[in-house]
Parts: sequence; C-alpha cells; structure tokens
Amino acid sequence: MKSCLQGMVVGGVLLALLSGCVTETVGGKEPEVDPDAALERRVELARQYIGRGDWENAKRNLELANDLNPDNPAVHEAFGLVYQSTGEYDRAEDSFKRALRIDPSFSRARNNYAAFLFFLGRFQEAEAQFSIVSEDPLYSGRPLAYINLGMTRLNLGDNAGAEEAFTRALRMDRRNPMALLEMGYLRLAAGDVTGAEAYYGIYRTVVPRQSPRGLILGIEISGAAGDLDAQSSYELALRNLYPDSPEYRAWQAQQGVQ
Repeated sequence: MKSCLQGMVVGGVLLALLSGCVTETVGGKEPEVDPDAALERRVELARQYIGRGDWENAKRNLELANDLNPDNPAVHEAFGLVYQSTGEYDRAEDSFKRALRIDPSFSRARNNYAAFLFFLGRFQEAEAQFSIVSEDPLYSGRPLAYINLGMTRLNLGDNAGAEEAFTRALRMDRRNPMALLEMGYLRLAAGDVTGAEAYYGIYRTVVPRQSPRGLILGIEISGAAGDLDAQSSYELALRNLYPDSPEYRAWQAQQGVQ
C-alpha cells in the first residue's frame, strides 16, 4: 500500500494549491508598467498552467517572471513544481531549495518540497520538512501539512507519531476524511475496535461515497466486531463499486479468491 499512500500525499498537496482558469493574451512580452504586479501576474499564470499540466507555458511565464526578479521565492517554488512534473528531479530540488534559501518562512514552498521528498521515498527528510511546516500558525494549509506529516510517519513505521499528527489535523478540521480514515486504521491496529468504529462512523458521514480503502476498513472493523452482516455488505460494495481497484485485488488475494 506504500505507493497508494505516496500518491495520496502528493496528489493532495497539488490539488490544494493549484486551481483556476487561465486567461492570457497570446503573443510576446506585452508592455507592463508595474514590475511587481507584472511578476505576480506571471507567477499566477504559471501556477494556473501547472494546474492544467501545460508545462511549457508555465515555464515560459516563470522565465519572464525570473527576468523581472531572479530572487523571488514564489518563482523558484513554481519552477520546482514544473521540474518535478516533467521528471527533472535535480532541477526541482534545486528550485525548492533556492526558494527556501531566499525565504525560509515560505511554508507553501516548504510543504511542496516536503511532498517532493515524499514522492521520492525520502521519508526521513520529508518528515523533518513537514514538521516545520505544521508548526507555522500562519500557514493556511496547516491541517493538510499535519495530514501529510501523518502519512509520512506511517511510511516510517511510526504509528504513534502518525496518530499524533492526524489528531492535530482533526482539531483544526474535525471532518477531514483522510485523517478520519487513517485514525480508524490506527485505532484498529492498536486493538481499539470501539475507537476505530467511532472514527469510521464519522468518516462515512462526511464522504458522499466511500473509497476502496474506506470499504476495506469497514470490512476489517465489522469482522473484528463480529458483525457478519455488515462485513458482507461492505464486501459486496467493494466488489460492485471497485472491481478493478488494487484494494479489491489485494482483498481477493488475502481471501484466496482467484
């Protein structure tokens, strides 16, 4: 399941930070009066292009922004996102590090750098970076940083540390589905079936449709609680809703189903 956990973190970070529609005049470098406003606009456009997966236009706007100010941390953070997405990992790391050298308090860049390290499987380094981000009281993405910290600690085998991080995330966003789901798994692993049921019950109320991982948790909790009717119901839902999912295939293998 490690690859699935990695995808959750990185995907979650990018979806949280990149959105919007692109509106730009096609053509060369148009005259712009205020250099600061022009730079901000170029970075904004680049981030919108990143959200659309248009790396060339993102890079073009970032190069124009870099011409205006080569020491702007947001420019280098966005370059890091582009290079990560195009598989240029050395350049990505250099860009993230440069952004943080310019502004060590730039938590969004640090969060994205941590997600990049997680993506590469460098969990110890990612954990250190997420720990710093999660302690920034002014960072608007702080609940997500705690979730990312928890997922990283899970990959390090630190269940107690992961539980602490997810608990902190839920104090800030008590209906976060990922934190609720992971707390359900952690409580079940600790032998606390009642606690697992409580987290799972809230999880079911906040998601319009359970994920395959959510249904697996339902199967495991109901099995531990001896509720065979509920267990069969979750098994049926997993088979009908997600027959091609890795979770369903893993469950089949665990049950010895061909």
